[in-house]
Amino acid sequence: MITLISALLGFAGSMVPEVLSLFRDHTDRKHELKILEMQLKQQAQGHSERLEEIRLQGEASEMRSLYKTYYSGVAWVDALNATVRPVLAYAFFLLYAGVKCLQLSMPEVGFEAALLLLWSEEDQAI
Repeated sequence: MITLISALLGFAGSMVPEVLSLFRDHTDRKHELKILEMQLKQQAQGHSERLEEIRLQGEASEMRSLYKTYYSGVAWVDALNATVRPVLAYAFFLLYAGVKCLQLSMPEVGFEAALLLLWSEEDQAI
């Protein structure tokens, strides 16, 4: 009987290191899978950042090529081209202010009614 028990214990004792190595291999593989998943996430994030960088570089080069057409190399032409937008904005503001001054100075409408006429819904939208 003791012989049988010692044989079984010897057999089971030789199995313990194998079971432990299987358990260690299993945890190592889980750990390696987690590391690989993290590396894949990092690579995906790096690719998306690189794509965003490429997109921004494309937009910047497009803007440079668009604005290159605004410069002719002749100083007075470039100066005149640069003043078109502000001059138009000031002209429309002066026209708007002139219309409002004329509305305020209408003699047939009282001052309170003229103020209501000056600040209409369209003026509030502007």
